[in-house]
Amino acid sequence: MLDGIKVIEYATYMAAPGAGSILSDWGADVIKVEPPGGDPIRNFFSTIGTDLQDNPVFDFDNRGKKSIVLDTRTEEGQKILRELAADADVFLTNVRPGGLERSGLDFKHLIEINPKLVYCTLTGYGLEGPDADKPGFDVASFWSRAGVGHLTVPKGQDPFALRTAFGDHTTSMAAAAGICAALVKAHRTGQGQLVEASLLRAALFAMGSDFAIQLFFGRIGSTKSRHEQIQPLMNFFKTKDDSWICIVSRQGNVDWAPLCRVMDRADLIEDERFTTGKARRTHASTLVDIMDAEFGKYTKAEIAQRLDDEAIAWAPVQTLAEVAKDPQVAASGAIKQVPSASGDGTSFASPGSPIRFPGAEDGPRGPSPRQGEHSQDVLTSLGYDQDKIDALLEAGVVL
Repeated sequence: MLDGIKVIEYATYMAAPGAGSILSDWGADVIKVEPPGGDPIRNFFSTIGTDLQDNPVFDFDNRGKKSIVLDTRTEEGQKILRELAADADVFLTNVRPGGLERSGLDFKHLIEINPKLVYCTLTGYGLEGPDADKPGFDVASFWSRAGVGHLTVPKGQDPFALRTAFGDHTTSMAAAAGICAALVKAHRTGQGQLVEASLLRAALFAMGSDFAIQLFFGRIGSTKSRHEQIQPLMNFFKTKDDSWICIVSRQGNVDWAPLCRVMDRADLIEDERFTTGKARRTHASTLVDIMDAEFGKYTKAEIAQRLDDEAIAWAPVQTLAEVAKDPQVAASGAIKQVPSASGDGTSFASPGSPIRFPGAEDGPRGPSPRQGEHSQDVLTSLGYDQDKIDALLEAGVVL
């Protein structure tokens, strides 16, 4: 889909590289510019004492890319990066705005040398305001500052952290979408565009329905326990073999009688405590107790069949181990085979990018690069001769 698009990724960690990974999967030529020592996520497992040939966390965000190591603390390193941007379609970075401006690598400077450049900056809090230059991490900017973590925790319980890079990769998807929109403009008009993605704003859109309620009414209900649900049918129930089932109840009373039949409790259909939404809310705790007891009589397989027979929307609450073996996950294309970085011809399973293009290639275009694996090739593509490349390597500007 993006064949012929050249992306310069001047970024580390996860959110911006995740966006670069999506673009790479879709066909873009992504050149990853790493600092001396490499992207810190290369050390994700070695820091906990695990020596792996492949690093599935780094590989997920960096498959199919090229790597050049540049010391952009030097003027020569900055010059090379500007040369890369001059011939690129996209410049993607998560370096803090102040540092980019001081080194002449911000949008204002790069758009002067490449008027068609799509320049995507991915930060914690955006480019304006008192916290624009603060460091951003998803557990802080996305989860905590945006209110997602507070709203997710049931009332009265302590805060807890989100899972690895959840907010980062939500923001990766937003950034990739913004870049593609700006590329449409650039190809239509020849004019570049600044694309501003932030963990904070992505979080507020991801939680947009609740945030819309807060903005409109000035308040929002807290997250309730299972026995306190406003719609107690929209809930989770455990089966006889200790599996959890998620029930999605449609609006009104459409699903009440069918759920009674699922539980083999036709006697409840006309029970005045449960015949309306208001009544079920009033007697929510009692109803959940009843449903717990009834669902607990059946195995997961048995209750699944009964729910399907009554056309109830439901899903199993799965572990990631179960997800990895779920045939629907495989059928959706959500798992891809990624070539090993070892170069031995093997591959391993990894998550696919979030969108499928039926009939077109949308999968990993190669393994993740070794640190600086393509440094010389990238410099050669800029017109540097071997003597100049050797001098840059000796000086430590390029590694």
